[in-house]
Amino acid sequence: MNEQKKPTASPWQSVFNMTVAAVAGQVGCLTVVVLTLMLLGGLWLDGHFGTRPLFTILMLVFSVPVTLVLMFTVVRRATQRISAMTGDHTWPSETLSQEEERGEA
Repeated sequence: MNEQKKPTASPWQSVFNMTVAAVAGQVGCLTVVVLTLMLLGGLWLDGHFGTRPLFTILMLVFSVPVTLVLMFTVVRRATQRISAMTGDHTWPSETLSQEEERGEA
């Protein structure tokens, strides 16, 4: 019988996938926290100054660039950690595909 072997995932690929999932979870939670804090802060300011929708809208609009900057920072730090872990900045799957292109694998 002609059975084909299934390619096995390398341990590095599993670590990479879990890292990406963790970073995505951090970014998602961070977004929710920032939006919630800005919403509550805007509602409190509106209640304190009697300007019902003004501060809530301003704080929610201001939360967009704050969230983007925080997301960028989290992703950049995670990318630096991943690059430091790999050392040569190539994943085993990239090395394998490069060898296949040259006909070495």
